Amino acid sequence: MKSNYRVVVIGGGVVGASVLYHLAKYGWTDVCLIERKVLTAGSSWHAAGGIHALNADPNIAALQAYTIDLLPEIERESGQNIGLHMTGGLTMAGTPDRWEWLQSAYRVFQSIGIEDCRLVTPEEARELNPVMSTDGLLGGMWADREGYIDTTGTVQAYAGAAKKRGATVVENNRVLELNQTADGWEVVTEKGTIQCEHVVNAAGLWAKQVGRMAGVELPVSPLNHHYLITDAIPEVAALDFELPMTVDLEGFTYMRQDQKGMLVGIYEIDHDHWMEDGAPWEYGFELQQEDLGRIENELTLGFQRYPCLNDAGIKTWVNGAFTFSPDGNPLVGPVPGKRGYWTACAVMAGFLQGGGVGKSLAEWMIHGEPEADVYGMDVARYGDFAQNKRYIRETTGQFYSRRFVMTYPNEQLPAGRPLKMAPAHDAMTAVGCKWGVSWDLEVPLYFAPEGFEETPTLKRSNAHDIVAEECKAIRENVALLDITGFSRFEVSGPNATAWLDRIMASKLPTPGRAKLAPMLSETGKLKGDLTVLNWGDSRYWIMGSYYLRAWHMRWFNDHMDDGVTVRDLGEEVCGFAVIGPNSQQVVEKLAEQDIGALKFMGCGQFDIGLVRTHVARMSVTGEKGYELNCRYGDHIALRRMLLEAGADLGIREVGFNAMLSTRIEKSFGIWSAEFTQGYTPGMTGMDRWIDWDKEFVGREAAMAERDGNGPGQVQVTLEIEADGADASGYEPIWSDGNRVGFVTSGAYGHHTGKSLAMALVDREQAAVGTDLSVHIVGVERQAKVIEASPYDPQGKAMRG
Repeated sequence: MKSNYRVVVIGGGVVGASVLYHLAKYGWTDVCLIERKVLTAGSSWHAAGGIHALNADPNIAALQAYTIDLLPEIERESGQNIGLHMTGGLTMAGTPDRWEWLQSAYRVFQSIGIEDCRLVTPEEARELNPVMSTDGLLGGMWADREGYIDTTGTVQAYAGAAKKRGATVVENNRVLELNQTADGWEVVTEKGTIQCEHVVNAAGLWAKQVGRMAGVELPVSPLNHHYLITDAIPEVAALDFELPMTVDLEGFTYMRQDQKGMLVGIYEIDHDHWMEDGAPWEYGFELQQEDLGRIENELTLGFQRYPCLNDAGIKTWVNGAFTFSPDGNPLVGPVPGKRGYWTACAVMAGFLQGGGVGKSLAEWMIHGEPEADVYGMDVARYGDFAQNKRYIRETTGQFYSRRFVMTYPNEQLPAGRPLKMAPAHDAMTAVGCKWGVSWDLEVPLYFAPEGFEETPTLKRSNAHDIVAEECKAIRENVALLDITGFSRFEVSGPNATAWLDRIMASKLPTPGRAKLAPMLSETGKLKGDLTVLNWGDSRYWIMGSYYLRAWHMRWFNDHMDDGVTVRDLGEEVCGFAVIGPNSQQVVEKLAEQDIGALKFMGCGQFDIGLVRTHVARMSVTGEKGYELNCRYGDHIALRRMLLEAGADLGIREVGFNAMLSTRIEKSFGIWSAEFTQGYTPGMTGMDRWIDWDKEFVGREAAMAERDGNGPGQVQVTLEIEADGADASGYEPIWSDGNRVGFVTSGAYGHHTGKSLAMALVDREQAAVGTDLSVHIVGVERQAKVIEASPYDPQGKAMRG
């Protein structure tokens, strides 16, 4: 062990070993892995080792596919046998809703290029897995590239391949302290002190403690997980092929063959947290006593699904801990505010996701960003609110218990809620507001009559007609929308204008004006679809998506200049939008200044009744609108005044569901759908806002796209012949049987009366009038490319 390395990776499980391997593979060989005991001494050694394609997040599913492809490569490179058994895999459904969901998921996989899957009948599934009872099953999905590996051998293979490329592995050497220095980090270990530029927390069960060494409180918690291994089973031994990996979604179990017996794992409803502050340092190859009473119901279902288990002996029980994040996805990337400190933890499916995590983190460290869009596992998707112990306990437990429970797009889960509420929350609840959550904040979805409950579904919700009435108020009269759920950053200082001009690709607004502003990475990919407002007093605001607050603040800080201050106003400023053709009549009743003088995309400070507000004349619905931003303490009064001022016009409170319907009628994209860090300006149409005559971050790459052959796929608007269900995202798009794109988002346009979607399609299929088809909840529907903005294409309504 040397006293200086470029990178120190802490943790010798599959994730730490994969990070080490990928760093060395991509050219950073001055890297060292520190393991407190020996490789695999944590969760890795007792993991079941299953590999499968299914994941609710398509981007993470793609990284899982990368891992599966990588496994034979590291076996060859290292010379270490990883015990790879590519048996294929089944995922089975036993209710109409689950079967519908599985058919829809199959089409999502096609959209992201996973082509080795197919749907199967119960009879076909029984042929593929003869020891499985198909009683009650409606169908399943088969994937060719599923199976299992030897967990210890796989970790040794990653580490061995890394060492062959020049990396260092040091075992039996616990990290004692982490101290930030001017040049990076000081890593104090039992065998000496190391100076390094970067530290990676891949400590698994000890991630919490290693985070606290750096002053970081990570939202992770270990939970215990059971599986059993049987003695030899005659029905299994008699087969001339190996049983496939099988997931029984209704029984909360997964199964694979183990020698001539079976391994059966259980994701029980009655979850069990273990050592919430992290495992003891001396813990390593121990397990917890099995708790059969806690898993009795799921175990019974497993024995019913595989009747041969009833006569089998149990050779081994495993009840060991894995570390989970609130949503079950990994926590990866640079920790905001801790330069050079990286996380690669909470990877509960480490042997399935570890390759993709290692690849993405290594690319991020070396090149400044990963190749894939990894927001779904970015550590910055959580803020300080996620450090709360009860929040962590509730959300990680909820995820574990729902591991094999489908979550619907319109379903609101209860764990960790309500947390943060706008001041007028109770008053809005009293008149029927139904709430969703964005990051830590309760946001209004729609306003329903007393006693209404929304039914979770993949199809049109029973709230469809309620949202239709809210859209009517927006389009024909006047509506009030709580916009606390927008992010706001204040930019000030002597160099504020120059800094904004550099990081934003658009022209900056003049005083009293606002502009849409794409923000790009150095490689020309999107980092934000933002709005910049110039208040005319040397202050700017940047407005965007509320749930990206920590993510964007990290970006701002990483690109900061002297003489600039960026302040997150998310705990100080909230507000309401007044939207619709009669919006001006409502606002001007209260405004002390001439609100009529405020033109489209204008902004300024106005006294609205007794409330001092920052007003912007804009709306994402495509209607005339005013966004009124106020202090948190003024939120209740502002709402009350606006409702009173609009009472004679029949003002109606609305939620974000109506906003989403009206925005898609305007072909207005949103982040995490039309705009992501995996897309470029040319793909998404954001290039029309770029000021090509100035220097800005990402300009060279953006110009290369503009002046080259252009993107292979571009954004279009589709009209779909839908029936009771609308597109939501990642549905495949077809032309003459060939996949030519996928939906980025969709909704029913209540004013136009059309099922609409926005999509990325091959340029050859992007012409208006092109006939296509798209799978909606597994059913193929006819679609047509239409002109953008099917409602008010000239924008006359919003300009007023």
